[in-house]
Amino acid sequence: MKPKFRRYEEYLDDVLRDPAEAVGYLDACLEDYDPEAFRLALCDVVRARNTVGSLAEPCSVVFDRIDRLFSENGNPELRSLEALLDALGFRLSITLKEAS
Repeated sequence: MKPKFRRYEEYLDDVLRDPAEAVGYLDACLEDYDPEAFRLALCDVVRARNTVGSLAEPCSVVFDRIDRLFSENGNPELRSLEALLDALGFRLSITLKEAS
């Protein structure tokens, strides 16, 4: 019997459908202070959660907006990021930095 393999993206999509897992994934990407990593994580969450319909836009348009939001010449306004996160069912929050 041949073993059944899944693509990494399929596994990630399954995991990110859980809101708590998606929050942890996005939070971990924010901790790296890397806008590109966070942009890619947002794309993963949008894809996995099939929220394109709830965003009322085709998938490519949503990804294009995420790309523009975090591009070098983009304007990553807090309002734009907040609107995208709201459409995904999340919100921004601030926490205390842990003492090292």
